[in-house]
Amino acid sequence: MKKIGFIITCLCFSATVFSQAKSQKQQQKFSTTNKKITVYTTAENSNLKLTSTDNLVFSSAKQPLETETSIFVEPSKKFQKFMGIGGAVTDASAEVFAKLSKEKQAEFLNAYYDKQKGIGYSLLRTTIQSSDFSSESYSYIKEGDAALKTFSIEHDKQYRIPLIKQAIKTAGGKLTTYAAPWSPNAFMKSNNNVLKGGTLLPEYYQTWANFYAKFIKAYEKEGIPIWGTSTQNEPMAVQTWESCIYTAENERDFIKNYLGPTLKKEKLNNVKIIIWDHNRDLMNQRANVIYSDPEASKYVWGTGFHWYETWSGGLPMFDNVRKVHEAYLDKGLLFTEGCVERFDIAKYQFWPNAEKYGTAMINDFNNGTNGWTDWNILLDQNGGPNHVGNFCFAPIHANTTTGELIYTPSYYYIGHFSKFIHLNAVRISSAVSKSNLLSTSFLNTDGTVATIVMNQTDKEINYNLIIASEKTLIKIPAHSIQTLVY
Repeated sequence: MKKIGFIITCLCFSATVFSQAKSQKQQQKFSTTNKKITVYTTAENSNLKLTSTDNLVFSSAKQPLETETSIFVEPSKKFQKFMGIGGAVTDASAEVFAKLSKEKQAEFLNAYYDKQKGIGYSLLRTTIQSSDFSSESYSYIKEGDAALKTFSIEHDKQYRIPLIKQAIKTAGGKLTTYAAPWSPNAFMKSNNNVLKGGTLLPEYYQTWANFYAKFIKAYEKEGIPIWGTSTQNEPMAVQTWESCIYTAENERDFIKNYLGPTLKKEKLNNVKIIIWDHNRDLMNQRANVIYSDPEASKYVWGTGFHWYETWSGGLPMFDNVRKVHEAYLDKGLLFTEGCVERFDIAKYQFWPNAEKYGTAMINDFNNGTNGWTDWNILLDQNGGPNHVGNFCFAPIHANTTTGELIYTPSYYYIGHFSKFIHLNAVRISSAVSKSNLLSTSFLNTDGTVATIVMNQTDKEINYNLIIASEKTLIKIPAHSIQTLVY
């Protein structure tokens, strides 16, 4: 009996020590002692482009005044995990890339995917079959082949797959890659057309679910693991290009009865399913309908969203992102597409385009978003190619006549996030005392913090960075963005 008592006492003592150690680790506070702050700045009307502009230290802070602008960071208050930032490898991007010289191709790949030489993209979106940003509409099967016997991704092997492989290699061997379809084949749709909306006919639900599985397996055979897929790109938009309409109930039932079970049956249940993949305006309704059905919800990783609710002059619906996050804390949020539309060659260096990115990224992350994906990573000097004339901006353009790469301010603004926030970082509390600045902060797994600060005003601003009882004073130029690393 004494021996048993001794064993129990030891076990209890070990459990207590373990519990105390765990508690101490959880309570360990972020310290500013001996920490230096490196400031990186990109500013309009200057040569500052992700440039190291200051090295600062923390000092004792007094009670800040209402007349001052202050950013308060509290590293102990932690929120969502960061899964990366990236862009879409479309047919258009791949076709333009193929026209570059080997030297420019290497420069381009490093600019996006190398963490030291570039901005360290870690996410990649691509399309299932054609989109508007393809030179033409195409399919992986012959029209009418409901058995999918003719399925082949041979088309993608010419341009798109080689670029994706090189991007993965440049990124160090891994990119979180996900895909989205723009339209099923014409014979599967109510309008018998891959363009201009229409709906997926019920008799082809299973055929179309099988199509996703074939695509995922074909890409994985090429050495491109697929992390996830959305059900449908922009399921409430009748477009002049490839498009298909799903109501919330349609999407719920397709996932519940076909897509989810099919991926599971094909041993692809590790592939994440993203719902919605459209604008912030209707995302709450879509989430409510699908997540309230347990049988559908169990297959869904989270909600994808775009920013085009502002297309007709409206305001960004950032609050809707927060409301989905608050209502469904167990689900992910991923910004899956955004670009500046209506390409104009005179506006390559138009600063408000970059500020649109900065504003959206800060607000989306502060409202619970896990990752953020830009649209085309590369377009030509016409904002294409695009088979329906829907020409847009990309962060980098290539003049295919001269072979030159043109970096827009948007590239640098995105880089202030992607270069300094590491995979698996967690967002931490970051609040600004005045509305003249925007800010978000992330705690990296190596213990460093990246605080992004954006100034959209016409004036230079002095502001305090305050953590507990320590602070530093920083100057941010007019129309600029900074990343503070400490």
